[in-house]
Amino acid sequence: MQIDVITAFPGILENPLNESILKQARQRIGLAVRLLDLRQFAADKHRTIDDAPYGGGAGMILKPEPLFKALEHIFAGVSDRNAVRVIFPSPQGRLFSGEIAEELAQHRHLVFICGHYKGIDQRVIDAWVTDEISIGDFILSGGEIPALLMIDGIVRLIPGALHDPESAQTDSLQDGLLDCPYYTRPEEFAGMKVPEVLLSGNHQNIARWRTEQRVERTRQRRPDLYQKYLERRKKWTF
Repeated sequence: MQIDVITAFPGILENPLNESILKQARQRIGLAVRLLDLRQFAADKHRTIDDAPYGGGAGMILKPEPLFKALEHIFAGVSDRNAVRVIFPSPQGRLFSGEIAEELAQHRHLVFICGHYKGIDQRVIDAWVTDEISIGDFILSGGEIPALLMIDGIVRLIPGALHDPESAQTDSLQDGLLDCPYYTRPEEFAGMKVPEVLLSGNHQNIARWRTEQRVERTRQRRPDLYQKYLERRKKWTF
């Protein structure tokens, strides 16, 4: 997979992209991540990338010219433009989820446009963006952190990215339920003991316990997900 990120602040992303799972994915499956400094595509000597909005109002808007040039640079070597997903992290987009991560993990080329300040010129969105995606109902300073969050969520689903692929399939939300509690050595710590069932060696009972824990945690902590789980169960019951 090729991931291009257009940003005015590449330093925000450089270190995280070279740590942990993302670093391993770049080595293990040949994931290519390229950061494009938006200021390098500005035309004037001051490398201006923003301007005041037409109609007045507070804040500054990222100009269309540098973003168009950056995108044209990316697409210069692309034979099929329709095969590339151009993602703009935005509060106005659909809410990022495991389903969207799985959908995007199927593509070989993703482009993220990181907004900053008040936003970006709408003409960039109209001409280039295929997906506006939100990570929640709150505002951040820019699109770099949302882009990084989505990249992490997408990349770990690519076959070969994780050393243990089963781990991704058993994470919270992968099947609509939260995950169960986990324990490791020692058996007793600070007066707290590991549940006996996990020490029993009975894999059937352990699996049943973990499922029960997942359902109960979801019921208590995420009633919205629990309701969807009950609706799915009705469809399974004949």
